[in-house]
Amino acid sequence: MTKFFGCLVAVYRFYMQIFEGNITGLIGPNGAGKSTILRTVSRLKPLTSGNIFFRDKRINNMDTPQIVKLGVVHIPEGRRLFPYLSVLANLKLGASLRKDKAGINRDINEIMERFPVLRTRRNQKAVTLSGGEQQMLAIGRGLMAKPALLMLDEPSIGLSPLMVINVARIAKDINQRGVTVLLVEQNVSLAFGVAERGYALQVGRVILEGAFEK
Repeated sequence: MTKFFGCLVAVYRFYMQIFEGNITGLIGPNGAGKSTILRTVSRLKPLTSGNIFFRDKRINNMDTPQIVKLGVVHIPEGRRLFPYLSVLANLKLGASLRKDKAGINRDINEIMERFPVLRTRRNQKAVTLSGGEQQMLAIGRGLMAKPALLMLDEPSIGLSPLMVINVARIAKDINQRGVTVLLVEQNVSLAFGVAERGYALQVGRVILEGAFEK
């Protein structure tokens, strides 16, 4: 895939294969094009050239809701919560494309069991949460969409070292429950710690790829 912004090249001939059931890391410095790739996969930005496939189905000609319905869920950098809505309302919005009310309620309870602080804060506005709590809420909201592939964009930004360790644990737990994970990070040690394989990006181009040694 290639993505231009006007005459500027953001991503050039980028390629990546994500194996189902794995955690794949995409690492690179700020401005390398990592977030642009996720926004393009989610169809928040149009693709300039190339194709994107999910389970052998071309998705770059679909709109964002269709892509989410297929199971491709994007948790953006900076969490992007609805700050003045409650924790519970944010979780429900993650399930806005679903119709199974019983399943939605069951999943809300499961997420609150996984992240007990969200149950405690369920009626608080999202803006009142700490950075780590907001990240848990953003991940919980993403899980409410029932992802097959969960794309996490820089989940460690702004978090304490202790919370970064917690994010790594959460990513592993999500994967062990059957969700394929694409982890986009500047924090190389975090990506190496959880991903089976990965890609290194520099100025919109892949410069390294392969299995991460443990």
